[in-house]
Amino acid sequence: MPFSTPAATAAATAFKVDDFVLYRDPERFWRGEPGHTIVCRVSSVVRFTNGESRYNLLPVTGGLVREVQGDYMRLLPPADAMRDIDTAPLNTDDAADGMTAAAMAWLTQQAATANRRPELPPH
Repeated sequence: MPFSTPAATAAATAFKVDDFVLYRDPERFWRGEPGHTIVCRVSSVVRFTNGESRYNLLPVTGGLVREVQGDYMRLLPPADAMRDIDTAPLNTDDAADGMTAAAMAWLTQQAATANRRPELPPH
């Protein structure tokens, strides 16, 4: 079985500012402490002269996690966060029961703006 090259590993662990990621704190994980895995947003990327990148993360619960190695992060794709909206059975009477409040608010907003005539900006 072939091993991944350093370039392939770097490409697989490259994240961008504003990406949502799952971060696992390796020290807390290996000590068996709770709360070692959290959802974060990438706030900035620190690039070193040797080509290595580290990431500053903003946990969704607040705070800051500084200079994290990409190996301890996994991308959370937008499609996963929006799956309930994308797959909601909107053609049934109880369709709203299976959706989150955020999904319902988004759909309500979309319906309200879709039925309005677009306004032109003022001169």
